[in-house]
Amino acid sequence: MTEVVLENLSKHYGEVKAVNNINLKIEDRELLTLLGPSGSGKTTTMRLIAGLETPTAGRVFIGDIVVNDLPPRERDIAMVFQSYALYPHMTVYENIAFPLKMRKVTKGDIDAKVKKAAELLGISHLLQRKPKQLSGGEQQRVALGRAIVREPKVFLMDEPLSNLDAKLRLYMRAELKALQKRLGITTIYVTHDQVEAMTMADRIALMDKGLLLQVGSPDDIYSHPATEFVGGFIGSPPMNFLDCSIVQRGDRLYLDAGSVHLDATEWKDIIKERASGSEVVLGIRPEDVSIQHGGTDNGIVGEVYVIEPLGSELIVNIKVNENMIKVKSAPNLKIPIGSTVRLSLNRDKLHFFDKKTMKAIL
Repeated sequence: MTEVVLENLSKHYGEVKAVNNINLKIEDRELLTLLGPSGSGKTTTMRLIAGLETPTAGRVFIGDIVVNDLPPRERDIAMVFQSYALYPHMTVYENIAFPLKMRKVTKGDIDAKVKKAAELLGISHLLQRKPKQLSGGEQQRVALGRAIVREPKVFLMDEPLSNLDAKLRLYMRAELKALQKRLGITTIYVTHDQVEAMTMADRIALMDKGLLLQVGSPDDIYSHPATEFVGGFIGSPPMNFLDCSIVQRGDRLYLDAGSVHLDATEWKDIIKERASGSEVVLGIRPEDVSIQHGGTDNGIVGEVYVIEPLGSELIVNIKVNENMIKVKSAPNLKIPIGSTVRLSLNRDKLHFFDKKTMKAIL
C-alpha cells in the first residue's frame, strides 16, 4: 500500500502563502486531482510532494515514511510534466530506458521493461524513432512510458495533456484513466481544467490562494459545493449567482434579489441559523433552470440576450434586470433574441451561500 499524506503542509515565499496549512490523504491506488485556477498552489503542492520544494512547515508522508529530508530520487516517485522533456538525440527506446540505465539495471531487464511499457501504451512500433518524428500524443505516451518503467510507488502528473489539441486531449484523458487503473499506482494529477478533473478523478482536491477548499468525489463536489467559489468553479457553464436580502414577512421568509423574489420559507430555520447577516447568495446551475415563451405574472421574467449553440444543447443568456442568468436548453428550442420568457427554478437544486463567508448554508 502507498498512501500519500500531507500534514499541516505550508510553503511561504516571504509574505506570499503559496500553500497554507494543507491536510490531505491520498489513498492507495487512488487518482486524485489537484484542481484550481492559476496561482492556487496546486503545482507548488505537487513540487513539495516531489521534493523539488522544501516545506516552510508540515510533513509529507509517502507510505509510512516522512520524506521531507529525502531528495527526489529517493522518494520512489515518477513525474510527467506539461513539457514532455524527451531527449531529442535519443530514440523512443533510449528515452524510455534512460531512467533504468541511470539505476544500473541490467540490459536484459531494461529490454523487457521497455518493451512491456511500449506494448501497454501502444507505441511498440515507434521504438526506433526520434521524438521529432512523433506527434504530440505519441510524445506524451513516450513520457508516460519513461515514468512507467521505473515502477514507482507514486505518479505525479503536472498538466500532462495541456499541450495537446482538444480532440486528442479528450482521447488521452480516457486512456490515462484506464492506464492508471490497470497499473494500480497512486496518482496525483494537477490540472486547472475542471472537466478534466471531473472525468478522470476518483476524488478532487480543489484549491484557491493556497487553501484547500473542498475534497470529495466529482459528484459530491458538483452537487454539494462547500463554498460559492467551488460552486462557480465546477460546472460548465458555471453556476448562476444572485445576491439576495433576507426578508421576513409574518411567519414566511423570502429572498429578494430585486428582479427575483423567492419564497424560502421551507428553509427558514436553516437560513436563519446559519446566515451570518441579512444577505445570502442564491446559486442555481444552468441545467436546473427551465425556460418558456411568453412572460407571465408567475416565475422570473427576463429577456433573451444571446444564444450560444453547442450542437447537443443551447446556452441561453437571459437578462433579468441587472442580472444575467444562463440556461441550458435542448438544441431544438426556437426562441428569438429580445423575446420575453419566463424562468422557473428547480427548487430541489437550489444552493444558498453566506454573503460574508462564502460558505454553503444549504
